[in-house]
Amino acid sequence: MAENGDIKIMKLVIGIIKPFKLNSVQNALHSLGVTGLTVYEAKGHGHQRGHSDIYGAVEYEAEFIPKLRVEVVVPDNMVNFAVQALLDSAKTGQSGDGRVIVQSIEQFIKIKTGERDKQAL
Repeated sequence: MAENGDIKIMKLVIGIIKPFKLNSVQNALHSLGVTGLTVYEAKGHGHQRGHSDIYGAVEYEAEFIPKLRVEVVVPDNMVNFAVQALLDSAKTGQSGDGRVIVQSIEQFIKIKTGERDKQAL
């Protein structure tokens, strides 16, 4: 959807992050004025394909690593700020820091009021 008159392009910014980074990510996004945030528990792996840990005397191999999927919808003019906030606040410098994905949103509607797009944020 292109920008036409008062129709704005909306983007879904998704961060796949380590669970202990959630407060940092939330604070960074809130400092930008992003108030709506959805968080899902997730499991997955990237290039590291899981990891090994030792619990007691037993080595445990985890194929899927616990992650959180954080989603925010922002106007197009805030995408770069939201992405940078996610990158800065979620980074540990270690393997498995996660990913950021940006998708276009055709419509965004608030159920309670019927408001659409930017007004629904």
